Amino acid sequence: MLSIISPLYNERDNVRPLYQAVVAALDGVGRPYELILVNDGSTDGTADELAALAATDPRLKVINFRRNHGQTAAMMAGIDAASGEILIPLDGDLQNDPADIPALLAKLEEGYDVVSGWRFNRQDAALRRNLPSRIANWLISRISGVHLHDYGCSLKAYRREVLEGVRLYGEMHRFVPIYASWQGARVTELPVRHHPRRFGQSKYGLERIGKVLLDLMLVKFMGDFTTKPIYVFGAAGLFSLALGVLSFLYACGLKLFEGVSFILTPLPLLSVFATLMGMMFVLLGFLAEMLVRVYYEAQGKPTYLIRDSINFDRPGQPGRSED
Repeated sequence: MLSIISPLYNERDNVRPLYQAVVAALDGVGRPYELILVNDGSTDGTADELAALAATDPRLKVINFRRNHGQTAAMMAGIDAASGEILIPLDGDLQNDPADIPALLAKLEEGYDVVSGWRFNRQDAALRRNLPSRIANWLISRISGVHLHDYGCSLKAYRREVLEGVRLYGEMHRFVPIYASWQGARVTELPVRHHPRRFGQSKYGLERIGKVLLDLMLVKFMGDFTTKPIYVFGAAGLFSLALGVLSFLYACGLKLFEGVSFILTPLPLLSVFATLMGMMFVLLGFLAEMLVRVYYEAQGKPTYLIRDSINFDRPGQPGRSED
């Protein structure tokens, strides 16, 4: 079963062409599928158009939000509701081409767990969309270690198991290949077509860059330090404490050797603030460590992931066996 997931926000004129394009692309694939369209609080009649189409085809499933929650939340709702073994998200503005879905499926059959679309000939504004996107993709690849040309392309194909336990917030739908790769998934990318928007207006602007950068820092933290937050807070605390000590020693040196009074320099104040901040960072690190232990131990979650195991009575649980 294939689950095609598409978030929609004020895309009334794109609903029917999108449905028709998906049906045309998948009817010849020979596999059962469902199309899940998530109405993200649209106000332009998108809900009415979706209801009319859903009445004609049971494969079309509709989720209507009470209000606008954003693309990531809509994508998460579609993933939660999907019943397919393979999940394929795509944009609802027809810039992604559903005709590329068979090629993504063929790539999955080569043994990959995630196939990410690459809009190699992107049809968007060069300075307002393309240039910031290129910079962001380079930065994300460098920081994450997962090298893809186009993280922003919604058209991807996932095996369901790589999304088990993944929860998406903010603008994090673009970072799912990173999560999957960190959990041992095999990730690749495939050039796909990209069309100019025909109907409606883009919902994204330059203001999204800051959100993406903040989410990227969070993803890096979650990937590297989820089980050891003291390394982050402790490092910041030690740096701040060292700054406080050095500031105090320098102020004492000025006093002893050059006769400069403490009240004539900001160094004593800097020393006090840096020392206090250092202590606070270390204490926050201890608190974060306790929260991590509560999170894992209260839910019985392991701090490791097992792909498979051999010669155990209960697969995936080495060290345990049943009588």
